[in-house]
Amino acid sequence: MNDSNVEYYNKNADSFFEGSVAADMSYQRDKFASLLPKNARVLDVGCGSGRDSKAFMDLGFDVISFDASEEMCKRASAYIGREVLNMRFEEISFDNEFDGIWACASLLHVSKEKLPEILGKLRASLKDGGVMYASFKYGDGVKERGERSFIDFNEKSIVPVMEDAGFTVIGNEVTHDIRPGRGDEIWINVIGSN
Repeated sequence: MNDSNVEYYNKNADSFFEGSVAADMSYQRDKFASLLPKNARVLDVGCGSGRDSKAFMDLGFDVISFDASEEMCKRASAYIGREVLNMRFEEISFDNEFDGIWACASLLHVSKEKLPEILGKLRASLKDGGVMYASFKYGDGVKERGERSFIDFNEKSIVPVMEDAGFTVIGNEVTHDIRPGRGDEIWINVIGSN
């Protein structure tokens, strides 16, 4: 994640937390959770507000959460009642540790050049048969939106990216943003198995 993206979340941590913590991601979370064993170990990458970490913890999963923004880590830690690691994608060094990886609206800030390496690190973090969920804004290529940089995909372009990283795509769905007033924004949601 580039520093301008991290700076954005550090500067806007309160408003981002308030705007995302109550967003109802249960549809995607339930699909993902249905693929995991009981008491699964889950890595929430770029956890933001901690919303999904808390939901997974409430399901009885053992959750490790991290975010590159120090300010978001503080808010997420307070929200979920446990430490959120302040870490960047490049620092991932887990090996065969997780049943599931949840990357909700986080990998979209990784540069196109670094994405294959980061996906490789995430795949190495999964146990055999583990699954990873990721979501990206719908589109093509790199986009600057305000102070942040995004890499966009669609239901076709995301498949070779996942497959090249060694995942088998088992879910691929286009949805509308669930946050109030953002329903015209479209997302691609992909699930890959290891």
